[in-house]
Amino acid sequence: MSKILKRALLALAFATFTTHAPARAENYPTRSITIMPLLAAGTGLDITVRLYAEQLSQALGKPVVIENKPGSAGLVGISALKAAPADGYTLVVATSAVMAIRPALMKQTTYDPHKDFVPIALYVKSPFILIVDPKLPIHSVPELIKYVKDRPGQISFSSSGVGGAPHLSLEFMKQRFGFDAAHVPYRNSPQSIADVAAGHVQMAIAEAGASLPLIKDGKLRALAVTSLTRFASIPDVPTLAEAGLPGYEATNWWGIVAPAGTPRAVIERLHKELNAVIVSADTRKRFEAEGADAMPMTSAEFGRFMTTEIGKWARVVKDAGIKAE
Repeated sequence: MSKILKRALLALAFATFTTHAPARAENYPTRSITIMPLLAAGTGLDITVRLYAEQLSQALGKPVVIENKPGSAGLVGISALKAAPADGYTLVVATSAVMAIRPALMKQTTYDPHKDFVPIALYVKSPFILIVDPKLPIHSVPELIKYVKDRPGQISFSSSGVGGAPHLSLEFMKQRFGFDAAHVPYRNSPQSIADVAAGHVQMAIAEAGASLPLIKDGKLRALAVTSLTRFASIPDVPTLAEAGLPGYEATNWWGIVAPAGTPRAVIERLHKELNAVIVSADTRKRFEAEGADAMPMTSAEFGRFMTTEIGKWARVVKDAGIKAE
């Protein structure tokens, strides 16, 4: 084969690739899409994904398959996404724990939230709720702070585990208000919340979905929510920002991310369709029933928000003296 012919064939191949690569992105999707929640089926994270997956499938014209990837505190799913092709057909529901808190806690991680992944859309925030034993004479955040400060070394708080978002959220509150309380970690959220209701510990910052039923039954007293705005499910309960901590925010948040290098046209299509589903009145109502608020963000806004969250939790971990693993 002559050099001229070889060059001509190479040029044709290159032209074909550059012509059809963008077209493939614009025609996305051509097959089913897999979304991987990092927790087991039946959890709050899994339920919210399934709330919008069917509508997203209809909008995209292709099946959206939910493939749960629990294990190693989210690392199983994150590793699977990192190894997946950057084509928009494998996505992960990123959590605040994996994308913001774990990097602050661990000396070394096997992934970089910014370098290894590209954010598509943050779609929901689930506030925590500051709860106390309803038998205590405490009905507001100022009363709680005074009660704790008047009893040095006597007050404890529970959480679902060392270094988890509920634990760090109360450490954040302690640092901002300047009070002390002993941490009592449990293996899971229901146990930690039940012991507040039983009076074994005095308070906690707890997941909304797990604590709301007990609050509504009068078995727990809600003093504040940790979001910047009031929570639709308990609108009469103030935010911690209203209760004396301006700018305080500590929430579980979930968003969709793809492998780094995914074509921009694919990211934009996914964001457009996902955002349309999230802002619908029906989806918002269904999220609220699960203890979450719809909170759509653009890809760029999600990236900036993630950077802020990583920095915030790193400072909390350092100031609280929590040892990295």
